[in-house]
Amino acid sequence: MTYLWIKSFHIIAVVCWFAGLFYLPRLFVYHAMSTDSISQERFTIMERKLYRGIMHPSLVATLVLGLCMLYINPALLKAGWMHIKLTLLVFLIAYHFSLGVIYKRFAQGSNQKSHVFYRWFNELPVLFLIAIVLLAILKPF
Repeated sequence: MTYLWIKSFHIIAVVCWFAGLFYLPRLFVYHAMSTDSISQERFTIMERKLYRGIMHPSLVATLVLGLCMLYINPALLKAGWMHIKLTLLVFLIAYHFSLGVIYKRFAQGSNQKSHVFYRWFNELPVLFLIAIVLLAILKPF
């Protein structure tokens, strides 16, 4: 029963984390399009609160709860699909921290990318989500 509680909260943390992974690059789109200082300041505050207040704690909760599940059920580490999932997770964590770098650039007023770049950059977590969910549910390897 403990495992199911941990798994439930892990899924909740993943949903919260992905909400931020989807929304923060969308804020970057609008921030890159803004021209007035009031809007730019507002976006900077929104980005900081989202990244530090929601995304980062959700990432930590996702990782801690995931590690707890692996500790309780170490046989998962013998599954090929889990190795692929964990590899994708490493890339997703790198994406998360790249968002932190971008948000800091916006805060410093040194963004060099256009809103079009961020529109495309916003699509990356969708690909990770699809792959990770399919691996976790179908367990193909």
